[in-house]
Amino acid sequence: MTTFLAGISILLIVYILYVLITAFMGEGAKEFYARVHAEKAKPREALATQTSGSVEALPGQEEIAQVKQLRDPTTGETAAVPTNYRFAKRWIKEAMVKEGLLDRVYRNTELQEESIDAKVREALERFKALRKYWA
Repeated sequence: MTTFLAGISILLIVYILYVLITAFMGEGAKEFYARVHAEKAKPREALATQTSGSVEALPGQEEIAQVKQLRDPTTGETAAVPTNYRFAKRWIKEAMVKEGLLDRVYRNTELQEESIDAKVREALERFKALRKYWA
């Protein structure tokens, strides 16, 4: 009986290893990784069509990540790059409206609605990519 249980245990371990190896190295994994990388490329292409029209004109994600300060071109005031619209300076919110990324400046209480919050979050990411506001 113990040899039978040992044999079943070994078969179970071999089967689990087979499933793991095929999941990470099989054709299904290649399709999965291709789909994930294609989805990562879509936001950048969408941003290119909405702002400048060409992917080459956009700053890379590495460049955007290195920007720590934003500068108001009219007054010269600088501010840290906001991680959230609620904490952005007033001139940043007004510049987002001026650039056409938002239709108006939203109050913090209006951001509780999911659709507005998503629109504002997307606009903030696009605003970070505008070189003329980099300090």
